[in-house]
Amino acid sequence: MSPIETPRSAQAGTVESMDCLVTVTASGGGRRVEISGGGTSRFRDVMEKKINQVLDGLGERENVTISVQDNGAVDLVLGARVEAAYLRFREAIGE
Repeated sequence: MSPIETPRSAQAGTVESMDCLVTVTASGGGRRVEISGGGTSRFRDVMEKKINQVLDGLGERENVTISVQDNGAVDLVLGARVEAAYLRFREAIGE
């Protein structure tokens, strides 16, 4: 019997007010961005743009899912959380 592999993931942030929780997991094909939270309907486009800018700057190769649970984080906080979670993810997978 072979061991069950669990997907590797990493997180940064909190679910506190004015913050966001960012989770990065491996995905089979293409970059996916999932955003939830109170302000998502109004700010989704701006948030997606920021997330993609950060990932592009870090050299992300289109193979991750970024899940964001937003609780009012400003642009700077969102970018920092995405960067921290992605760098932790790369470390977890040995890159």
